[in-house]
Amino acid sequence: MHIALYQPEIPPNTGNVIRLCANLGTTLHLIEPLGFELDDARLRRAGLDYRELACLRTWPDLPALLAALPGHRLLACSTRGRKRYDEVRYRADDVLLFGPETRGLPDALLSGLPPDQVLRIPMRPGNRSLNLSNAVSVIAFEAWRQADFDGAGLAPQ
Repeated sequence: MHIALYQPEIPPNTGNVIRLCANLGTTLHLIEPLGFELDDARLRRAGLDYRELACLRTWPDLPALLAALPGHRLLACSTRGRKRYDEVRYRADDVLLFGPETRGLPDALLSGLPPDQVLRIPMRPGNRSLNLSNAVSVIAFEAWRQADFDGAGLAPQ
């Protein structure tokens, strides 16, 4: 599984996702432009010492990332999605794509995907969105749960 943040803006959110990816054993892809420098102190503080444990790559744009991962399924995560994240059968080659904190993924990107590849997390009416790093955690852990937490070193019970 791959996690991709499209033009992330807030360093602590990305730091939290770095820590998450280190714990899940997933690659984190950051799609430029970034709203911060990778050596930002707030990013380091949120990611603690997990930066060295995470596989992190940066890309100039989404097409460059997708060209490097041919055949991988792109699942865009958005409050505008119609498919609930828990109704998907995740695959090991999935790329979970999340948009920037202040605006989400562009409409042009979302409209170019099949509707069943645009996922949402249910929320109570009147709420706009979850924090980016929380949303990544919710969906990534569902995908990992479906893979029986592969790589966690847990014996089945």
